[in-house]
Amino acid sequence: MNWRWPWRRKKEPKPAWIVRFLRRRGYKLSRRAEWALGWLETIVVAGGAAWLIISFITVRMTVPTGSMIPTIMPGDSFFVDRVSYYFRKPDVGDVIVFWHVEEIRITGVKPGSPAQEAGVVEGDYLLELGGEPVPSTVTLKRRIEAAAGGELALALGREGVGRVELTVSVPADADSLSDLGITARIRRARYVKRLIAVGGQEVWIGDGGRIYVDGQPLQVEPIASHTYWSHDPRMRYGIQPTPVPEGHYFVLGDNTMNSFDSRYWGFVPVEDFIGEPFFRVWPFSRFGPMNGYLWSSR
Repeated sequence: MNWRWPWRRKKEPKPAWIVRFLRRRGYKLSRRAEWALGWLETIVVAGGAAWLIISFITVRMTVPTGSMIPTIMPGDSFFVDRVSYYFRKPDVGDVIVFWHVEEIRITGVKPGSPAQEAGVVEGDYLLELGGEPVPSTVTLKRRIEAAAGGELALALGREGVGRVELTVSVPADADSLSDLGITARIRRARYVKRLIAVGGQEVWIGDGGRIYVDGQPLQVEPIASHTYWSHDPRMRYGIQPTPVPEGHYFVLGDNTMNSFDSRYWGFVPVEDFIGEPFFRVWPFSRFGPMNGYLWSSR
């Protein structure tokens, strides 16, 4: 007689949920089909979990540029804290991660549309809207809404021509480029910069490259120890006392001579805020918490 202790009896693993569901529905499946469905379920569950983590909890980011030297070096890789910012706001002086529009390329213009009548052509690049750069899809939408029923200035980059300035009529209920008759490919990227000022404050890069907020030198470290450059003719914001709109951030890179930041393109809508770097995983020589997390330096 073959007898085993009860606790040593081998339990058959449960089949995948989808297999059990199909069996209850009366379907007969081969072993190969059950095996394939089990793997499919595993992939779907893992993909769903990854999507939830990336969308709501954390994301890993690698920085390709030197705009945050010496705080963050080119090639540094870290995880971004997203979840805690459902319950709090970032502080001035923190390093933050946000979405930034790098390029808007017009891929189509509808015949008879306001854009076509204004002279917009396929292949143009949208440089400015309403006389200012477009750093965000949120900003794009708001500027079109604000001009609804009126006119809106466009600055375009056209191959073989250069800068082209046009004025387009905006329908009364417009809130997107498609309402102007424009189809566009918008390329966004995650940027990492230091938060300098928030909505409702006035910011200025003053004498000696010091940051002034509401007329007073900003004493928050490490900003107070930095000097910031403000003599590039392309700079528009912060070189004179500049109000930060409500619901927006003013950000700068620590490597002030080599950072494309709010001085050039304006403000970050809070809707584009992703989170803050909190744990560096590469290089191993700098492995560990960062940006003020777990008593690390900012």
